[in-house]
Amino acid sequence: MTLSGFLQLAASTVVFLLAATVAKSWALAPGLGKLLLTLALYSGGNLIMLRLVREFGMASAFSLSAVIQLVAVNVIALFWFGEHLTLVQHVGIVLAIVAVGLITLGPALAR
Repeated sequence: MTLSGFLQLAASTVVFLLAATVAKSWALAPGLGKLLLTLALYSGGNLIMLRLVREFGMASAFSLSAVIQLVAVNVIALFWFGEHLTLVQHVGIVLAIVAVGLITLGPALAR
C-alpha cells in the first residue's frame, strides 16, 4: 500500500466514523441539520472510496475499509454511546472480521 493510499483509507475511515456518529446523534435527537451533515459526510467518504477503488481495486478497497469501520464503529457504539451487544453479536463481529480478513488476504495467499 502506498502512502497516498494509506492516507486516503485513513481519511475515508475518519469521515465514515464521523458520519456514523452524527447518524447516531440524529437517531437520538432528529433534526434537519444532523440529517444533512450525515448525508454530506457519507457522500464525502464515498467520494474518497472511489479513488481507493481506482488505486487498489474494488475488492481490496472495500474489504479493508469495511473491516476497519466494523471495528471502529463498534468501539464508538460500545464506549461512546454505551450500547451493549449479546454474546452472539460479539461472535458475529469476530467472524465478520475474520471473513473480511480472508477476503483481503485471499489473493496474496493463493499465490
